[in-house]
Amino acid sequence: MLKRFIINIQKKSLKERFLLVIAILFFLVYLVLGLIVLFMKDFPMNMPMNYRIAFGVLLIVYAFIRCIRIINDNKE
Repeated sequence: MLKRFIINIQKKSLKERFLLVIAILFFLVYLVLGLIVLFMKDFPMNMPMNYRIAFGVLLIVYAFIRCIRIINDNKE
């Protein structure tokens, strides 16, 4: 599976590879941001804890939606 993934990436044009790298980068940004919102003790914004949990979970779910889109776009 990994070998097929690498071969598929090598078939892409330079522009498509660049967009794939940017998509993976933003997946990681949303995931890390969601984890920071959830687990940071001294959060700089004055937010109630239940809103912080909801916002963090929303960011993490959105990150995984982006991951699924990256996987589905890479199969083509």
